[in-house]
Amino acid sequence: MSSSWTDYQNKLFEDALAIYDKDTADRWQNIARAVGFGKSAEDVKRHYDKMEKDLHRIESTGRRQGSNRSSSAGSSSNGNSWGTRDDQRTRYQLQ
Repeated sequence: MSSSWTDYQNKLFEDALAIYDKDTADRWQNIARAVGFGKSAEDVKRHYDKMEKDLHRIESTGRRQGSNRSSSAGSSSNGNSWGTRDDQRTRYQLQ
């Protein structure tokens, strides 16, 4: 199991989520293959579940608490490396 995620791996993960929606056969295997770096289908599913929980917390509290993103991540114009809540909602919306 590979639990650490780099910014680059997160980007690959996000891109793969846009390609492989909930109706895609073997979705998590396809996403794991797209991310690479030894990530298993279980790793990417667990990562998705964590991101989904973060999103729900953001929506319910209006702020993000705890993340596996590094503090050296790039930031958007609003100073938040994740972008606006609308960006986050789009990125991790339930499909």
